[in-house]
Amino acid sequence: AERALIPSLPSEEEFLYTIRVESLITESHGSSSMASVCGGSLALMDAGVPVKSPVAGIAMGMLLGDKGDVSDEHAVIVSDILGTEDALGMMDFKVAGNREGITTFQLDIKCEGLTVETMERALEQARQGRLHILDKMDAILDAPRQVLPETVPKIISFSIPPPTIGKIIGPGGKQIRAIIEDYDLTNTDVDDNGSVQ
Repeated sequence: AERALIPSLPSEEEFLYTIRVESLITESHGSSSMASVCGGSLALMDAGVPVKSPVAGIAMGMLLGDKGDVSDEHAVIVSDILGTEDALGMMDFKVAGNREGITTFQLDIKCEGLTVETMERALEQARQGRLHILDKMDAILDAPRQVLPETVPKIISFSIPPPTIGKIIGPGGKQIRAIIEDYDLTNTDVDDNGSVQ
C-alpha cells in the first residue's frame, strides 16, 4: 500500500510535515492491502495533505476450469477477489494507481504462466475497476482539504540572507529565544543556508 501512495505525495518543499498513515483492518472479505490504498489516499486528502491525485487499488483473480490448461479461453478474470477466490484461484493480481496510470502492482500465480492476452484482459479489467473505485472516492472527497486540521502544528518556512543569521539568533541565542517567547512559538530552526522554520 505504501508504494502505491508514494508517487502521489507532495515533495518536502511543498509539504513540510512528516506524514504517517496507518491502516488497521479488523475484518476483510477482500484485499486488505487494496483497502489500505483507498483508505490511505482518502485519509491523506482529509488531513489536508496536498496529494497530486487520489489513488485506488483493486485485487484481480483468475479461475480456470481445468488447472492444467492456462489458455485464454478458459481463464475467467474476477475483480475484487474474496478469500475463497484467492485460495482456489490461480492468480492474485493487485493493481493500484490513479486515473492516469498504475503506481504499483503485485502478481502471484499458482499456474505455469499467463498468456499475454490474459494479462491484457486482467489489466484492462483492473483499470476499469480502479476508475470505478476512484469515482466512488471522488463522491466522498474529490480533492485535498485546503486547510489543515486545528490539531496540526502550523509550520512557516522562509529564507533570509545568510549574513543576517547572527542577527536572528543573537548573542548566545538570546534574540531567537525572545522571538519564540514573544510569538508563542514551539520552536524555531535557522539553518546555515538561511532557511528559517
